[in-house]
Amino acid sequence: MMAEQAVQKLPASGPEREKLRQSGQFWTPAWVAQAMAAYPIAGGHRTIFDPAVGMGAFFRAALAVAELANVRVRLQGAEVDKSILDKAKTSGLKSRDLSGVEVRDFVLDPPRTKLKAIVANPPYIRHHRLSADVKSRLKIFSMRLTGVAIDARAGYHIHFLLRALQLLEQGGRLAFIVPADTCEGVFAGTLWQWITRHYRLDAVITFDHMATPFPGVDTNPVIIMIENAPPGAEFHWARVTQPDNLALRAWVLSGFKTVEAGTLSVQRRLVCEGIATGLSRPPQVMTHPAVLADFARVMRGIATGANEYFFLTAERVTALGLQKEFLVPAIGRTRDVAGDELTHADLRRLEAQQRPTFLFSPNGNLPSRFPWSVRRYLKRGERLGLPDKPLIKTRKPWYKMETRAIPPFLFAYLGRRNARFIRNRAGVVPLTGFLCVYPLSDAPNFVERLWALLNHPDTVANIVLVGKSYGGGAVKVEPRALERLPLSERALREAGLAAPLRETQLEFTLREERARYKVSKRS
Repeated sequence: MMAEQAVQKLPASGPEREKLRQSGQFWTPAWVAQAMAAYPIAGGHRTIFDPAVGMGAFFRAALAVAELANVRVRLQGAEVDKSILDKAKTSGLKSRDLSGVEVRDFVLDPPRTKLKAIVANPPYIRHHRLSADVKSRLKIFSMRLTGVAIDARAGYHIHFLLRALQLLEQGGRLAFIVPADTCEGVFAGTLWQWITRHYRLDAVITFDHMATPFPGVDTNPVIIMIENAPPGAEFHWARVTQPDNLALRAWVLSGFKTVEAGTLSVQRRLVCEGIATGLSRPPQVMTHPAVLADFARVMRGIATGANEYFFLTAERVTALGLQKEFLVPAIGRTRDVAGDELTHADLRRLEAQQRPTFLFSPNGNLPSRFPWSVRRYLKRGERLGLPDKPLIKTRKPWYKMETRAIPPFLFAYLGRRNARFIRNRAGVVPLTGFLCVYPLSDAPNFVERLWALLNHPDTVANIVLVGKSYGGGAVKVEPRALERLPLSERALREAGLAAPLRETQLEFTLREERARYKVSKRS
């Protein structure tokens, strides 16, 4: 048995944490890596390719599983960072184990031959950390491969997966561990419709919060196992409930047949249902008579492009001498809202704590029309180089701020508190830590009933069905996804609101997916 990899120590903040975000390097623990390596080995494959070798976690895992199965394996791979490969030799690998590794970018400079088995933890680099040139090349690649435009917000790991699928030999197997946004993001439906029309989805493995392979990392991992074989109508969906779980490896080696009770729960699901619900989420058998879009519309909060300049404390406003007509009461951080209502008293409390509560929001007038204090502050912004910042330089003029009508409700979607709806009694506009929720009717009675609906336990419980899950139980919900939030019959009844007479969101999506699957089988 090979020596197991030590747990990666993650810097909490500072330059080292930023370097980690740039490289996307998070090492996979042995118990997870072995379960993933077991998938191609159980399928009879003896050459294992890792497109992001790093410290060699999957090489060690493949050797360990091969020893357990009494077979020999050949190791191949790619890695962009040669210095990491040198360090891999100190973690239990020999030079011969790494002799099949090429220093190259797997996505932008791929191998020239097809691959029988691919096992990977691709670098988790978010879209905003990619250069414009790399984004352009990735867009061209994904469009040529899939024939559809993959959303520009897709991270590098999505393109890693697409490249691996392109290179996967007929009958080959692929096991990837990826963030849950691969299955939950705005692009997920399009991505997985294409994948499941061309490949067979064998298994999806998810983790309870207490069993996460990456404690301390702000992402929720999912293992995807795919074979280059005719698509199937069903797949295995597993939930790991305990960490360091060798039962996961045993289940995969058994061909998804033997399950050890208590540490792993497994069920069969329809592919079309999984895509409609989100492959990383538990199956949804309950239908709902309405969604939030039947009663409200949702917009994101204001993106300033430079909060440190545009989002000001009351003390700072006074020091700068800025007039009220250029200021809008605003809220920025979810942690600044202690409860489920935001009041004027809360704003006064935040001001006393020297928290920002004012958005500097000059209109698009020429600077000459502004008071001297505003002109002086705009000059300061120019000296700071704000007109050249990525978001700000798209505005004409650079200081013209986005506007929002005051939303009666806010949605706090990403923070260390549970995602929740907030009654905006303070009349503020939110920044991007919140979403704006606008009732379709301004009638006071309707607004009160909608507030009761938003606060209902069923409604709050359903947020996980439309959000992207992150580490520590945090959930991020995009505006359009929140509009798809399912509303239960009980919540509607108790709030005194009637559901529209139409097909439910899930029923509609499932029907579409079944139709697509039938068409793909005929073709």
